[in-house]
Amino acid sequence: MAGNETKTASAVSLKNLVRNQCFIPIAALLLLAVFNLIVDPTFFKITVVTNSAGNAVLSGFIIDILNNGSELAILAIGMTLVTAASGGQDISVGAATAIAGSVILRVLCGGNARPETMQAPIIVAFLVACVVAALFGAFNGVLVAYFKIQPMIATLILYTAGRSIAAWINNNELPVISDLEFGYFGGFIPGVPIPTPVFITIACIVIIGITLKMTNLRLYTQAVGINQSSSKLNGLNPELIKVMAFVILGLCVAVVGLIKVSRISSINYSVIAKDIEMDAILAVALGGNALSGGKFNMAASIIGAYVIQCLTTTLIKVGVASTALPAYKAVVVIVLVVVSAPAVREWFTSLTKKIKLKGEVA
Repeated sequence: MAGNETKTASAVSLKNLVRNQCFIPIAALLLLAVFNLIVDPTFFKITVVTNSAGNAVLSGFIIDILNNGSELAILAIGMTLVTAASGGQDISVGAATAIAGSVILRVLCGGNARPETMQAPIIVAFLVACVVAALFGAFNGVLVAYFKIQPMIATLILYTAGRSIAAWINNNELPVISDLEFGYFGGFIPGVPIPTPVFITIACIVIIGITLKMTNLRLYTQAVGINQSSSKLNGLNPELIKVMAFVILGLCVAVVGLIKVSRISSINYSVIAKDIEMDAILAVALGGNALSGGKFNMAASIIGAYVIQCLTTTLIKVGVASTALPAYKAVVVIVLVVVSAPAVREWFTSLTKKIKLKGEVA
């Protein structure tokens, strides 16, 4: 009797584990880890090296994944809220990142593209970028919420014009910041061996976690995404909540813009954050969140972002050409997204029940 109860409890625990929204992205991450362990066990090796600034820092593929995946994880936070509230996606985040980075460099450089010293504090430049990115986010949000334009079409405007706007902000010049302090945000702080973007990402995750815990942002966003008419009857303002989601994504874009331009202390308008919007959308989908809006799991989206970065790093490591990366990533991600789709899960659950019933009959 006790044995049957134990088996039943184990079956229930396993069933709950599989049903958890984080199961698919975590399982994908583990599969990639096992693959890399088999192909090359040194994949997990972390060493201490001296960087170009003469500081001792951690190096290895795991560090690269955490470092380079930081930007995608931050964007996944905002993209999850936009998807949940509007039932659509913002495809302009790459171009908006170029604008935010260009604004930061403009404020720091002043009128000189190659200043000997920064013309303003970094925090001031970042806050200006936050305001600009939030305004562009609000612009997208207004088009979606008040003009009832599909999110992908509404954000196509900024997707098309954003990089040109970024170049115009700095008069089509490529500004360069020579101050080493500016490079800390995208690199390493002297004496700290872990990349700074990792800490920035942790701070963003903590902030959004506290916000979702202490406010009704999650409830309101999901309510609007599930049924806008019902949420309005319950006293919510769906339009305002949608705009708010786009503004939050804009703030995430400003953070990523700071990291991006800090990495190279300059900017390349046509290359910066190229195709990152697609990876951000895939991170949300890989997290099991419905792209049609409604309920969401922020943790699953963030894990999904690191799965995509781990996949990218793995493909590069095994020798896949950079031009072919999107094709390989598309195949793998499609499989993962299909497996995590609610319809597939329902089919799998139904199949399991049928097999169980046949076993009981036999």
